[in-house]
Formats: sequence, structure tokens, C-alpha cells
Amino acid sequence: MAKKETKVTQAVKMRYTDEELDEFKKLIDDKMVQAKNELNDIEQQMMEMRENMADEQGGDWFDDSSIHTEIEFLTKMAERQRQFVQNLEMALVRIKNKSYGICIVTGDLIEKERLKIVPHATKSVQAKEKEAPSVHIENDRPTITFDDGPDEQPLVD
Repeated sequence: MAKKETKVTQAVKMRYTDEELDEFKKLIDDKMVQAKNELNDIEQQMMEMRENMADEQGGDWFDDSSIHTEIEFLTKMAERQRQFVQNLEMALVRIKNKSYGICIVTGDLIEKERLKIVPHATKSVQAKEKEAPSVHIENDRPTITFDDGPDEQPLVD
């Protein structure tokens, strides 16, 4: 006697609901306020350091060098913070056009837990893992291999 196969169709969720998108929007808005405040603080520190440096120009070489190093560090922090704010702004655009939370690689929904931690994410964990290079040690030399091809690049010459 042959078994009858029953076809079960499972509804695949294609996007987050409007209520879920509203939750993500609130989370992103909160992070945006915090990120902009941190950016303003960093920029204020940089401005104060530059003013102090101009007032004390010609002092100790070591002090000048350390101030330059600190300003460079703050500049990099500010740039990272600006990029984070821009990423959050782009996430708000995706919420507005209802494409938020859809992986740009697989087209599947990004896990809610991931979006709560990284609300500007555009890729699922699986997509990120696929694109991540792997490092191998061959002949006492580390090499890096990308999943999209057989080419290997030595990490150290």
C-alpha cells in the first residue's frame, strides 16, 4: 500500500510587519540620538584640543606629538561614529520603504535578535559567514582564502 504524500506549504515570511518595523524604528531612533550625542562629544573634544594646541604651540615636542596622536585617534573615532549615524539613517530609509530586515545576499529575513543587536545590519549571519575569509597556515605562512574563488593571498610577504 503506497503512502499518500501530503503537501504541506509553510508560509515564508517575506518582510517584517508594520508593527515590527515600528519597534525597530524606535530602537534605531534611540540609537541615533545616542550616536549623535557621542559624535558631538568627540567633535567638542577635538575642537578643545586644537584650541589648546594652538595656545601652547612651541612647547615640549613630546607633548605636541602626543596631542597630535590623540587628535588623530579622535578623528578616526569621529569618522566611525559618522559612518554609524549614516548606517542608522539608511536603516530608517529601509524601514520607510518596508525593505528593512531583508538580507541583501540571500533575500531572506535577517533574524530579529541580530537586528536588535545590530539594527543597521543588511546581511544575515549566514551571509556574513559565507563572505568572511578563512585563514590557513601552510608552509609556516598564513594565507587568506575567500569563499568566492580559489585565489589565495599571503598575509605576510
